Amino acid sequence: MVFEEKMITNGEPEDEEEEEEEEEDMVDPLDTMRQKCEETEHCVHTRERLELCETRVGSRPSTAEDCTEELFDFLHARDHCVSHKLFHSVK
Repeated sequence: MVFEEKMITNGEPEDEEEEEEEEEDMVDPLDTMRQKCEETEHCVHTRERLELCETRVGSRPSTAEDCTEELFDFLHARDHCVSHKLFHSVK
C-alpha cells in the first residue's frame, strides 16, 4: 500500500502526460503528402470538377446523378501523386 502511494506521488502521472503529449505531436506522413499533392495542378483540376459536380447535384431537388466518377478521378490523381513520393520517405 505504501509502495503504491509513493509511485503516485513520485511523478508517475506526469510521465503519462508527457507520453500523451509526444503521441499528439506525431504526424502521419501520408496525410501531409496527401495535402501537398492536393495542391498540384492536376489534383486542383480534378477537385474543381468534383466541386462543380457537387454544386450541380446539390442544387437539384431530385436527380439520379451522383459525383462518383469525379470523386474517383480526384482520389486517383491524388493517390498517384502520393505513390511517387511516399516510398522515398519510408525506411
